[in-house]
Amino acid sequence: MRYRFHMSEPTPVTDWTTDYDISDPSYIEDPVPIWREMRQKCPIAHTERLKGSWNPTRFDDIRALAKMVPELSSRAPLVMPPAPDFPEQTLYEQQIAAAPITADPPIHTWTRRMILPAFSPKTVNRYTDYTEELAHSLIDGFIVDGECDAAVDYSQQIPPRVIAHLLGVDPAMADTFVGWVNDLLGEGLLDHEKRMAARDALLGFLGVEVHERVENPKDDLLTEMLHMEPFDENAEITPEVVIGIANLLVIAGIDTTWSSIGSALWHLGTNPDDLARLKAEPDLLPTAVEEFLRYYAPVTMARIADVDVEYGGVKIQQGDKVLMNFPAACHDPEHFEDPDEFIIDRQRNRHVAFGSGIHRCAGSNLARLEMNVALRVWLERIPEFRVSDRDSMKWAGGQVRGPRIMRVSFPAGSPRQ
Repeated sequence: MRYRFHMSEPTPVTDWTTDYDISDPSYIEDPVPIWREMRQKCPIAHTERLKGSWNPTRFDDIRALAKMVPELSSRAPLVMPPAPDFPEQTLYEQQIAAAPITADPPIHTWTRRMILPAFSPKTVNRYTDYTEELAHSLIDGFIVDGECDAAVDYSQQIPPRVIAHLLGVDPAMADTFVGWVNDLLGEGLLDHEKRMAARDALLGFLGVEVHERVENPKDDLLTEMLHMEPFDENAEITPEVVIGIANLLVIAGIDTTWSSIGSALWHLGTNPDDLARLKAEPDLLPTAVEEFLRYYAPVTMARIADVDVEYGGVKIQQGDKVLMNFPAACHDPEHFEDPDEFIIDRQRNRHVAFGSGIHRCAGSNLARLEMNVALRVWLERIPEFRVSDRDSMKWAGGQVRGPRIMRVSFPAGSPRQ
């Protein structure tokens, strides 16, 4: 059996093209030079770790592989294999676990249609005032101190509260959501017991909320989805489907966006010229956000081969995982001028930070809104700041990369009156 799973002492990587490890500290700290090496030596790298996977690094290859549906299935979007005691699931159960991201057509088609209206530009604009007030209230809590953890105290606090607001659940659940997401996608990836406990707790909480909406509808997205009229002959809108979609919104809608906000603050806190540029030209922020998204693209998804696939000179075997390495694609010199340089006013920027193909992120409009509001309010309230303790800086790695601990300092200010 091709399986090397290291719980505590992983084997060091000696060749990134034949034995990569996305949990390796050097990959987490700065994957850009590793992608460059892979792209030059072996554009579609391979490893035997975690039952075998492939890691394409070129923009065109990743877009082509993302279109291989159903040959490359989305039912298992994590590289990490299931826990040894993970209960066997039917194909249907796998696909609705976090639909539509875990689904292939036709389930993907109708579950995605269920959430698209909630994430249209017009709809997400309704959350601007809520997000702005939230950002201000968070800053009120630490501005008098002249320092904070910009990851823990700010970037990690905004997406979970926005998602809770969207779903109609108690915003006080935000810290609990953060803990569950960390245990599912962060530290818990190598701890099966922690991972399964977080999974069960999150699904249990969402199950209670969804079933409550069956009897007592509210003005929220859970109720809206539960009571939708079927719009597709394949649609089976059940509480279990809604629980799966809500599961996706909590996991994917929180970790990804807080990572992007945190990475942007990291950049500004370590690049004073770019910080000064944004202060002098606040209208440049939306353009800068796109460059933050490209340069620090946080998410690497995965597919699983349902059949043998030959592509780009490699033979992907049935059962192999294929990383959708969108962050590496965003650094491909064939598509981006000076790709490993952050250019705050980059004009040509057709990045794939939100993915590609039918699974492109349905919540991209909300993520952009949260980023723009969070950064705008921060720069209005804290126009001068710097990352003050790089030794304590901690990045999460694996399939979602972003700051988890980030101490910053700034001139102390006053809370709003």
